[in-house]
Amino acid sequence: MADTIESRLQAAGVTLPDAAAPAANYVPTVTFGNILQTSGQLPLENGALAVTGKLGGTVSLEDGQKAARVCAVNVLAQAKSALGGDLSRIGRLLKLTVFVSSDPSFTEQHKVANGASDFLVEILGDKGRHARSAVGVPALPMDAAVEIEAMFEIV
Repeated sequence: MADTIESRLQAAGVTLPDAAAPAANYVPTVTFGNILQTSGQLPLENGALAVTGKLGGTVSLEDGQKAARVCAVNVLAQAKSALGGDLSRIGRLLKLTVFVSSDPSFTEQHKVANGASDFLVEILGDKGRHARSAVGVPALPMDAAVEIEAMFEIV
């Protein structure tokens, strides 16, 4: 099998879900020229939040990393939908912004974000190496532990 994004997803045992519909008055993605920007993606699995709560409180670092990985899966699902099902149109992942619901004393947002970054590099290869911000916030929608948005170059 050729080394493609789809084959790497399959090798990782990941099936992308259908792209989630917006939960409010916004669109899931915007394309401007050769840039695709996703709206923030929550750690939704089978229509429910996989991880809720705050890092440094009820959520462990490992569960935060899992939440970030699930968010990254959902980012790819949105990209696939926006690209007509063709992930090969991803030229490069340019930037991730990772929002981590955190207690004030929690300072390992960058380690939580690695759950997404490591997964995206595994799946996208060198095209997945990206700039990133990891930001601690007091709360996220529906008590999600993590939310991630992404910006891609498309070809």
